[in-house]
Amino acid sequence: MKLLCFVDLHGDVNYLKKLVKRASADDVDLVICAGDLTNFEDKIRYLLRALNSIGKKVLLIQGNHESEESLKEAAGDYSNVVFFNRRAVKKGGYVFLGYGEGGFALEEPQSFRKLARKWYGEYQKENVVLVSHGPPFGTKIDRLGNRYTGSKDVRAFIERIKPKLVICGHLHETAGLKDKIGETLVINPGWEGMTVELK
Repeated sequence: MKLLCFVDLHGDVNYLKKLVKRASADDVDLVICAGDLTNFEDKIRYLLRALNSIGKKVLLIQGNHESEESLKEAAGDYSNVVFFNRRAVKKGGYVFLGYGEGGFALEEPQSFRKLARKWYGEYQKENVVLVSHGPPFGTKIDRLGNRYTGSKDVRAFIERIKPKLVICGHLHETAGLKDKIGETLVINPGWEGMTVELK
C-alpha cells in the first residue's frame, strides 16, 4: 500500500494542485494530511473539495491552524475525506491512529496519556501508523538549532507501541526530513508531500 503524505500546506493552492495530481496517480492508495491544511481555516472548503476530488480516501487531522470542531464539520461534507483525530482507521492491514493536537509543548495533556493507554491496549499487536501534527521528541524532525522541541509523551508512546511509521510536521524547518526511533520510521513530509510504501 502506497501513501501520499503531506503536512503544513497552509492553503497554498499551487502545492495543492501538485499534490492532487500526484495523489491521482494509479500507484497511490491512500492520502494522509497531518494537519495545518489551511491558513487559519481560510478556504477550508475549497481545499477539502480539491482533496475529495482525488476519488481516494484522504485521512486528515487538524493542526494548530484549524480547530477540531470546524475541520470535523467541514470534512463531514466530503465522502472521501475522513477526519480522524483521536480515532483509529483500519485500511490495508494497518491501523492509522490520528492525533491532531499538540506541537508546542514537550508534554501532552493527561487526556493524551489516557488515549495512548487505550490505543496500546487495543492495537499493540497490530501494524500501526501514527499520524501526529507535532513531532516526537529527540529526532532530526524536532531539532531546532541545538535543542529538541517535540513531544516526550508522543515519543514514549512510539517507543511502547512501535508503529511502522510516524507521519508528523508542524516544524517547517524540518520539512522533508526522515529519522528513526528504534525500527520506526519518522517523517515530516512537508507541504510538497512524500510517498511511503507500506509492505
